[in-house]
Amino acid sequence: MEKRREDSCVEQVYVVRPPHVNGYGRLFGGVLMQWIDETAGIVCRRHAESLVTTASIDNLVFKSPAYQNDTIVLRARLTYVGRTSMEVQVDTHVEDIHGMRRLINRAYVVMVAIDQEGKPVPVPGLIIETDQEKWEWESAKKRVQLRKLRREEGY
Repeated sequence: MEKRREDSCVEQVYVVRPPHVNGYGRLFGGVLMQWIDETAGIVCRRHAESLVTTASIDNLVFKSPAYQNDTIVLRARLTYVGRTSMEVQVDTHVEDIHGMRRLINRAYVVMVAIDQEGKPVPVPGLIIETDQEKWEWESAKKRVQLRKLRREEGY
């Protein structure tokens, strides 16, 4: 069975509150990492219709900060599906009062579908419909190869 990417997309919205900020009034990177991981997990649970666990987070680049009271919008979608693993692109934006969004982070999260005993289970394939989805799939295949190479090198 295969599924469309749109069937599992997620958009999460948060407001940066005092417990989320450091001494400089900026959003803690670790808090954002938690939100990214949770959002990616929801995408993968929807797609796999099973439990999932995080295998890796790639390319976590903090492009600019977020501050207390900022509205944070995380948009996540599948970019690649393997036999038991899934790659999710999570884009984080700060949204201003007028609804304009500014990208502050992009992360690629790899999750693995698991059963009740924690053993990997197969996931549905991904239906690729647009040129953008094809491009993202091909880019993801390159990241998969880089991850394999890093594992071989001991990373």
